[in-house]
Amino acid sequence: MDIQKRPFDHPDAVKLNDQVQLEYIERYGDGEGDITPLDPTMFAPPHGLYLIAYDAQGSPVATGGWRTQRKNAEGYSDGDAELKRMYVIPEARGQGLARRILALLEADARAAGRTRMVLETGNQQPEAVALYLSTGYALCTKFGHYRMYDSSLCYAKPLPHP
Repeated sequence: MDIQKRPFDHPDAVKLNDQVQLEYIERYGDGEGDITPLDPTMFAPPHGLYLIAYDAQGSPVATGGWRTQRKNAEGYSDGDAELKRMYVIPEARGQGLARRILALLEADARAAGRTRMVLETGNQQPEAVALYLSTGYALCTKFGHYRMYDSSLCYAKPLPHP
C-alpha cells in the first residue's frame, strides 16, 4: 500500500469524501452526511495533514487527516489535533490501513507540537470505535460540531513528546 500526502481538495480526496458521505447517510439516515465545516487549508502542513492510501493499481482506497484546534466555544483545547475523514472503502477493509494511517497522523501531529489527538465519531460506526479503543483513545467530554447530538461519541488520546 502506498500512502501519500495530498491536499484535502485533491480529486482522489474528493472522491473518497463523497463515498464516506454516502456511508454516513446510510448509517444515520439523515440525508445529509457530515456537515462539519471543513476548508482544505485546515489540513495544510504544519497545521494539519491529509493522507490517501493507494492500492497496487493506483486506486485511492483510504483517507485520513488531522487539523489544528485551539481552545474555543466548541469544546476544543489548546494543543489539540483533530482527526477527520478516516475512511477505508469496503473492499479494502480488514488490511490494517486505518491503523497505519492513524499512526502516521498521530506521529505528524506530535511532530507539529500537538499534545492531544481528538476525534468525533458516531454510535453507528462500531468499527471506528473498536479501532480507536484498541489504539489508546478514551471517551472524553464532547466537542465540535456534533457535540449536542446523542449519537456523537468523542475520544481523545495524549500525544506525549519523547
